[in-house]
Amino acid sequence: MAYIAGSADRVPSAVVKAAKQEQSDVGEVGGDEPKQRTREDWRKAKELEEARKLGKIPALVDEEGRDINPHIPQYIAAAPWYLGFTTPTLKHQRPQEEKKKEFDDLNSWYKRGVKSGSIATKYRKGACENCGALTHTKKTCLERPRKVGAKFTGDEIAPDEHMQPQLSFDYDGKRDRWNGYNPKEHQAVIEEYAKMEEAKKHLKAQQLQEDLKTGKISEKSNREVDSDDDDEKYAESAPMPGTNFDTKRRITVRNLRIREDTAKYLRNLDPNSAYYDPKTRSMRENPYHNTGKSAEELPYAGDNFVRSEGDTTKMATAQLFAWEAYEKGTDVHLQAEPTKLELLHKEFKVRKDDFTEDQKQSILEKYGGEEHLDAPAKELLLAQTEDYVEYSRHGTVIKGQEKAKVKSKYEEDVWINNHTSVWGSYWKNGLWGYKCCHSFVKHSYCTGEAGKEAASSNIGDLLQTVDHPEEPVKSLLEQHQEAQAIKMQEKKKKDKKKKKKHKKSESDSDGSEDEIQKSKERLRKALEKEELLRQEAERILAMDERKRPYNSMQTFNDYREPTEEEMEAFRLKRRREEDPMARFLEK
Repeated sequence: MAYIAGSADRVPSAVVKAAKQEQSDVGEVGGDEPKQRTREDWRKAKELEEARKLGKIPALVDEEGRDINPHIPQYIAAAPWYLGFTTPTLKHQRPQEEKKKEFDDLNSWYKRGVKSGSIATKYRKGACENCGALTHTKKTCLERPRKVGAKFTGDEIAPDEHMQPQLSFDYDGKRDRWNGYNPKEHQAVIEEYAKMEEAKKHLKAQQLQEDLKTGKISEKSNREVDSDDDDEKYAESAPMPGTNFDTKRRITVRNLRIREDTAKYLRNLDPNSAYYDPKTRSMRENPYHNTGKSAEELPYAGDNFVRSEGDTTKMATAQLFAWEAYEKGTDVHLQAEPTKLELLHKEFKVRKDDFTEDQKQSILEKYGGEEHLDAPAKELLLAQTEDYVEYSRHGTVIKGQEKAKVKSKYEEDVWINNHTSVWGSYWKNGLWGYKCCHSFVKHSYCTGEAGKEAASSNIGDLLQTVDHPEEPVKSLLEQHQEAQAIKMQEKKKKDKKKKKKHKKSESDSDGSEDEIQKSKERLRKALEKEELLRQEAERILAMDERKRPYNSMQTFNDYREPTEEEMEAFRLKRRREEDPMARFLEK
């Protein structure tokens, strides 16, 4: 950038000096880190930047001699210190020349097949022992194993395959989905379909010739068939009726509505009316819902009403049947073969009705009950009548006859012993009774009003006192004397127990030696019995459970309380798995 001529006289000498100093600093720094600037240096750098932007001093020049625009922001113009630039530059912002790597061509791929050229006539050392090829071993050979390999016969040496090293692709080559595809392979598919088409034409011509000979078809109808074939041939390129269809662009344009029709959004101009979606041109709700007329009387009742009337439901049912039939293995389609689908659906309905009727008849023949199928009308089942009954807000009948209560299968309103209420309908003083006679005795005979009067009079109170006589009130002296007597009786009982215990201990000390001998004898017998039971148990458990006697375990089911000696024998003979010396002791 050129600076303004004659303006250098007006630039302060300090700014010019700072510019020279900056140029020299840039040359001294080189590849090292930049020096730390002081506040004065930052101020001078700011003045230099403003002077360059105003054109008072020349702009910085890069290594190629081109001026650096001073209006470029600092974060773009400043090069990182680790790049090692010695002069002001913008080279770090320009496209860098990448190191060129040697990649394989995008169209190159691994060679397939065998090498072209001469084939070996004798076995070579290191080749496959089965076929004689030098590019694989006997373990990886794909030819049929020979009875005597090529190593020993030297006959029919197989040609060598191509051994190509690993290809090195660039980014595009690694992600090319068609890399290695040979378009010539698709020619075989095209030729196969062409042969099939020729065969079809040939068969059709033969069939027409046979029909002409037998008289099934005339010459005129033959020409019509040929014309129909021509029409079918060009039917795909013909425009679809009722639509603006371009076969080249494959774009279908919706027809505009007839101008005489009323738009849906003009049916009802009320903003709170049915919502109209301009994108799909649909109004699902009824725009005339406030008029009080039924949907059949209106010229338009919304798209939802149209979907639920006429042949829409039939079409939905047919589509569902087509899907279910396709899942079961029947190839049928609603749009492609509507007549076939309709016939299949009718046949399915007839077979379903016949199967249901046969199933119903077989069940009736097996279990009976056909007379219960002739049920009366719903009015009789639900007890609906034309009788008018008017109720108040409290539920009482104002006008008409009250509806009879529905009874259960159990007996109701059956009283015993002349009672008119059930047991538990009366309660007094923690006792249950009959409400009709206030009797507290269950299954008693009803006395009616006389029983109520007797219960409310003193006679009833006397009867209760007989059953529960009141105890006389005792004085404090009498209560104290009774307590002292009870204490004396308890003390006498304790003294008797102590005397008995003392006598028993004396007798035990006298015959302690005899008792010890007897206890040892009882313990020995208990140990022998425990050992026998253990051996018997092991013998029965080792036996096959299908060959055990019926009551083999009855010997061990002794329900009496074990004695002290038997418990001690069980403890001595019990196995202690946690004891490390248990097995040693057994040995």
